[in-house]
Amino acid sequence: MPDAITVDRTERELAVVTVDAPPVNALSVRDWFDLAEAITNAGRDPDCHVVVLRAAGRGFNAGVDIKEIQRDDAYAALIGANQGCAAAFSAVYDCAVPVIAAVHGFCLGGGIGLVGNADVVIAAEDATFGLPEVDRGALGAATHLARLVPQHLMRALYFTASTIDAHQLHHHGSVYAVVPRTELDATALELARQIAAKDTRVIRAAKQAINGIDVQPVHQSYRFEQGFTFELNLAGVSDAARQDFLDGKET
Repeated sequence: MPDAITVDRTERELAVVTVDAPPVNALSVRDWFDLAEAITNAGRDPDCHVVVLRAAGRGFNAGVDIKEIQRDDAYAALIGANQGCAAAFSAVYDCAVPVIAAVHGFCLGGGIGLVGNADVVIAAEDATFGLPEVDRGALGAATHLARLVPQHLMRALYFTASTIDAHQLHHHGSVYAVVPRTELDATALELARQIAAKDTRVIRAAKQAINGIDVQPVHQSYRFEQGFTFELNLAGVSDAARQDFLDGKET
């Protein structure tokens, strides 16, 4: 099976990280850790000035591979998925260089964690964003949704598992630009080149400085959320919710 995470360094100063896990880019435990490694390694390379995170296929990201959790040892897979997501989200946030997320189609669950921790978000006109976690018997990434929308809107979206589109996020200032799907990659690369042309020593220092003044402790708050996912699993709530989703019984 081909690797779901690939890195293109055609332009030396840019690392284009592509997620391609058909059919919907729902990532396995291994995929999440591979994504974290790819982004971290790109930032460590002094020749890399910017990372562009994009996806192939129908949508940007559908979160965790629920089939893997139901198919395998549920607790081991759940722990792996939680740790993998935390690693990937942290890799985006802590990457030594700016990370630009280029989003098309659906961005759900773990996709919100990636986008919420990115430095800049470019979205296609068809992009939609949401957390279906409550319908899956899980919690998480409210930390990152709160970085995209105001607090009360985040709560409404979270409790209802509703989605919000790219134009609405552009209105709130969390999406930098909304473009036709055919122009998404070119727009993200154009912005990446603008940043890459600057002194990378200054940009890397700026990334550290901006993270240092962030008012939200993203690593701590996300792991706090995940603790409630474990409680729901121990209570037996989550297994049924995941299976209903896979069986198409979700309301």
